[in-house]
Order: sequence, then structure tokens, then C-alpha cells
Amino acid sequence: MRWIRPILVLACLIPGLAAAALPLDTLRLPPGFSIEVFAEVPNARQMALGKQHLFVGSMRAGKVYAVPLVGPRKPVVLVDGLNMPVGVALRDGDLYVSAVNRILRLPDVERNLRRARTEVVTDAYPRDTHHGWKFIAFGPDGRLYVPVGAPCNICDPDSARYANITALDLKTKAIEVVARGVRNTVGFDWQPVTNELWFTDNGRDWLGDDAPPDELNRLTQPGQHFGYPYCHGGRITDPEFGGKRRCAEFVSPVQNLGAHVAALGMRFYTGTAFPARYRGAVFIAEHGSWNRSSQSGYRVSVVRLAQGRAVSYEPFVEGWTKNESAWGRPADVLVMPDGSLLVSDDMAGVIYRVRYGGSR
Repeated sequence: MRWIRPILVLACLIPGLAAAALPLDTLRLPPGFSIEVFAEVPNARQMALGKQHLFVGSMRAGKVYAVPLVGPRKPVVLVDGLNMPVGVALRDGDLYVSAVNRILRLPDVERNLRRARTEVVTDAYPRDTHHGWKFIAFGPDGRLYVPVGAPCNICDPDSARYANITALDLKTKAIEVVARGVRNTVGFDWQPVTNELWFTDNGRDWLGDDAPPDELNRLTQPGQHFGYPYCHGGRITDPEFGGKRRCAEFVSPVQNLGAHVAALGMRFYTGTAFPARYRGAVFIAEHGSWNRSSQSGYRVSVVRLAQGRAVSYEPFVEGWTKNESAWGRPADVLVMPDGSLLVSDDMAGVIYRVRYGGSR
């Protein structure tokens, strides 16, 4: 990171310099699209949109932020000192936050920004911090969906506790496992027409540069199994655990993504501001590789769909690396009411906005 370190040092001394000094001109987008810094938010991870604020979780900062949508977008710290509060979700004016084993609620959050209080909804989730950070979101059924990653790179844990996606009923506190064999999802969304749950999943490490792929998956029935730890990408038998079960027993991905790209936040594009070819497509924040001899990911990709099937997988925004050194890492995406796309970056500490200005 030699070429970016001086910028980061100066940014600590001069507020606002970090965003101004980011080399946005190195980012590559399709013709007609532009990208700008929307707000500076340290270690920005998952985003949730309120009526007047954008709420942003963090991982290493231990904080949850509120960014005003009108006027200067200076983030307000709502709560501090949490354990990896990556996930944020809004429901009836209350903000829900994930903190490893706990789900917290900040009641009537937009009326109480300066005096936000937290309530524990549940502390029943595992305390493991390995893959313990949690992207959360409310489903069409009103339940809060909470994933639990595998507590390891590769192991065969209790499927009732780990490597799954759960649905939490806020009234009864009942937790149902809705998907199994999911190593570590840090992003999911519901298809707007079918209400089916789609999610990204991060593949295991130490099988080489080009295996296994990360995945984009679709849940069509509660309780389906997506292969971990026995099978990866729908076709790769795990060398340690694959002898126990066959790949044919599991649900195959809708789309295999790049190996080690660290696919995190994803959203269906529900806006109308982008050209028609992007309507209903899936945008994915690819956080970037570490277990690879040359980098992969560090971009926003797009998967276009037809009749529930993937027809293309390609870069949408890329250029966060130079000479194998990264200056940014996309972590989440969010479609705004005006059809623009927000992208959080936990390395550069900013949120970008992507707009389209060409002909549709």
C-alpha cells in the first residue's frame, strides 16, 4: 500500500482530505455512469435507508452511524463499543443492529439520534467471532433474517447452530433455520416478484488460486442445503469432507462468482434510472481476495437474470487496486429512491454514489 499510505496519514490530520484525495478517476464504469463520494463514514459496512438518514454499521470501529440525507452528510455516532456491529436493518422506525451473538434494537431511532438507547432483542446466537459478523435484513414475512457463519475455514459444525441462515420472530423470539450449508453469507435480498431469498456465499480457502468459487444462491424452499462443507460451487468435492455426501444432494448456485472475491452485500436493482438491461439485475460488492497469489474482487459486479437464471456475470465498477495494492474495498450496495446506487467502502472509509447520465 505504498502509494496510498501518505494520503491516509494526511487524512488523519486534515478532516475531509481523505475523500478529496481518493483517486476516483481510476475507477472504471460502463459508458454513461459516474461515481462520486456520497459521505465519509469510517469502516463503512452494511447500509440501511431511513426517512431522513442513512444508517451504517461497521466492523472494526465498533460503531453504528447515522448520515443525514439532507445538508452536510456528517455522520453521527449512534452507539459505540459494540462487537463487530456490521448489520443494520430498519423496521417501523426502530433500528436493529447485529453484534455477533446479540441482536440489538434502537427504538424510534430518527427521533433519538443524540440519545439513542439500545435494547437486547436476543443474545441466543453463537459467540464465535470467526465469521461471526452478521449482515441482517427483514424479509417479506416480517421476520429478521440473521446468518451464522461457519466457525472455521473448513469444518463440519452443528448445522442447527452454524453455517446457516436463520429467521428470527421478534414477537416470540423463535429462531428458525431456513437455509443450511452456507459457509459465510454477508449479503442477501429478496427477489421483488417472487419474494425468494437470494444470497452471496464466501467459499473456503486453501484450495488454490482459482477454487472454489464464491456463490450467488437462491432459496426456493425452507431448509434447503447449499453444500458446505461437502461441496463447493455445485461441483467441487471438498478434499476433507466430500466423501461424506455427494454434490448432487445439494442446491447448486444460480451463478458461480470469482474465486476468493469475497462477495458481500448484494441487492436487486429495483430502480428505473439505470438502462433497461440493469432492471432486476443483482449488484454485488466484491470485497477482495486475501488467499490468492494475485488479487481478485475489489469491485462491484453485476449478474443479469432472465426467468430466474443468470445470463451474465461481469464487472460494473472496478479499479480499487493498482499494482496489486488496494486503496478501497466495496462492502455493501444499496439502491436509492432516485435509482442511484450507493456503495460502502470499509477500507477508504467512504460511501460512493453511482449515477447514470446517459440515454436509456
